[in-house]
Amino acid sequence: MGERCVTTSVNAARNEFSVEVARNATLVAEAFRLRHQVYCIENTYEAGRNGLEQDEFDSNARHIVLRRRSTAEVVGTVRVVLPGRTLPIHGVCTPASLHSLPWHKTGEISRFSLSKARRVGSGEAGGMMRLGLMQGILRVSQEAGLTHWCAVMERSLLRLLQTTAIYFQPIGPLVEFHGPRQPAIGRIDTILDRMRREAGPIFDYVTEDGTLWPVRVHRLAA
Repeated sequence: MGERCVTTSVNAARNEFSVEVARNATLVAEAFRLRHQVYCIENTYEAGRNGLEQDEFDSNARHIVLRRRSTAEVVGTVRVVLPGRTLPIHGVCTPASLHSLPWHKTGEISRFSLSKARRVGSGEAGGMMRLGLMQGILRVSQEAGLTHWCAVMERSLLRLLQTTAIYFQPIGPLVEFHGPRQPAIGRIDTILDRMRREAGPIFDYVTEDGTLWPVRVHRLAA
């Protein structure tokens, strides 16, 4: 995708979607309802309860929602599980495969959800929806002082992120978690520095024109 085309898509995403960090119970419940749509209805990964999908990690997570401006409908959500006693990835990976991560500064990207039913009408910005969620992930990571991310993703999501210059490092073999999944890690400033070099308009969107994560400052401080 050429830079002009990327810029057009990014501008469409800015206009079509708002990215919100859930800072109250009402907005968190919207995230849980969207997760129920994706994880319990469109897929049968979880049972859900009372129209919500929740688990034991939600109380130690920050939640992000992606909302279509024209209808106020929530079309995507993701959470960042903050450092604590354990993260979801510990349930599927051996300690040896994760030894390089500084756990007091590592958050796990989890429950990355875009509703198939609610993507209709997204137009040119549809391919940028996941970048809106990445913007929210970055915002809460900055607020929490994180330096690293980990995740257990479908390989197709890893490939889609790579098409927008977001590169995670796969670690170990595939694991079973709602189907085959790839554990992956990444140092945040390394991911963003490569994004800035390879896809400037995407970097500008995800970092809100560099305000969310001044790459040079974080690299020097590491």
